[in-house]
Amino acid sequence: MDITHYDTLRHFADSWGLLYMMAIFLAVIFMILRPGAKAHAEMAARIPLDDAEPLDRSDRK
Repeated sequence: MDITHYDTLRHFADSWGLLYMMAIFLAVIFMILRPGAKAHAEMAARIPLDDAEPLDRSDRK
């Protein structure tokens, strides 16, 4: 790879990559802290515990 091409990609990753990762971080923080998120998180946390049908363990090896 040509060194100037590497420098261009490195500069792009250092500037726009940082902004992209910051935007993802802020979106995740917003999704966690938004109003109404607590009820959704509690409901999602109960999914493994709320089995409608018990697992059939006879087919396990």
